[in-house]
Amino acid sequence: MATKAVPNPKPAATPAAKAEFTSKARLGADLGLTNDDLIAMYRLVALTRAVDERMWILNRAGRIPFVISGQGHEGAQVGITRAFEKGHDWIAPFYRSIATCLTFGMTARDIMTAQYATANDNSSGGRQMPGHYGDARRNILSVSSPVATQLLHAVGIALAAKVRRTGQVALTVMGEGSSNQGDVHEGLNFAAIHKLPFIFVVENNGYAISVPSSKELAIEDVADRAAGYGMPGIVVDGADVLACYAAAREAVRRARAGEGPTLIEAKVTRLTAHSSDDQQTKYRSEEDLKEGRGHDALPHFRAQLREAGVLTDELETALSAEIKAIVDDATDFAEGEPDPDPSTAMKWVYAEDWPSETPPPWGMGGGWVHASHEAADGPGPAGSTASGPGGADET
Repeated sequence: MATKAVPNPKPAATPAAKAEFTSKARLGADLGLTNDDLIAMYRLVALTRAVDERMWILNRAGRIPFVISGQGHEGAQVGITRAFEKGHDWIAPFYRSIATCLTFGMTARDIMTAQYATANDNSSGGRQMPGHYGDARRNILSVSSPVATQLLHAVGIALAAKVRRTGQVALTVMGEGSSNQGDVHEGLNFAAIHKLPFIFVVENNGYAISVPSSKELAIEDVADRAAGYGMPGIVVDGADVLACYAAAREAVRRARAGEGPTLIEAKVTRLTAHSSDDQQTKYRSEEDLKEGRGHDALPHFRAQLREAGVLTDELETALSAEIKAIVDDATDFAEGEPDPDPSTAMKWVYAEDWPSETPPPWGMGGGWVHASHEAADGPGPAGSTASGPGGADET
């Protein structure tokens, strides 16, 4: 059976007992976290929620075409991702991984330009639909539309890390619905056999679009499947940020020590519809929705930090103002950025160096013209430049 993570202890209710507890065990001390670390983690959870809420407003205002939300997943994503080494390890996220990407180095501007599909969108240069986050500069692999394929990509990265002895760990994330794909079996089996530095996180929010987990799974916990591959399976409360961090920290330790992969299942809640094209009230009762709102990590983490004396009124006011300014800036920035140039639509989609073939009739984007093609048919369209590898558009 999967291991159930034990929730972190909470200070006693009376002031005297609280003071005594705090003096003996400051919140997060057992995990090597300082108060500054805790505030940084809370800030990421709150920032992600604010970015996500702004995305919905923009969608309803007709400014962006589509939203697929991470509301309810933020605590688990921040807690787990915080255990990885930013800029060194690798992450293959999924469409709800807004907090994962922000924790690993992406900015609110990066998220918002992806929503607007601007020319300077780091995820794809405006070529992907919203929710397909990625950033090569930060070791965040671009999301693919077919669900679960990112697990095979992350396992491949983990294999390369082991072969090259880089000490890197690869993480991939998906929902419990996607975990039923055949790619998952292939990847976990391979990762376990070769003891790869790989961590698989299932963010179980109880629904695969409109299908409840009771009709997706014959077991209660996805993590129970880990035993069949010979790896640890951990179930953790996704509303407990520090418990998520603790589970991931141990999994990362195992991976770096050559002890192989770990499967972590975070029980989270989905506070919104599956996407902006979905109406969850058609298949979820008000009782179900109310119960889900009670499992929100943001207020839980806020209360935990306040109870421990880490988060004060003054600090929370300052953080709220800072987060609002960041979200406003990201929105204004994305609104003001240009759309991609249509002439570059094929760039980075097809191979741009055709040494022995005639280029396709649709062109290569950016006015690219193969030398032999230009010689035979004359120069390209007015204003275009023939610049193959090393040419003017290869910067």
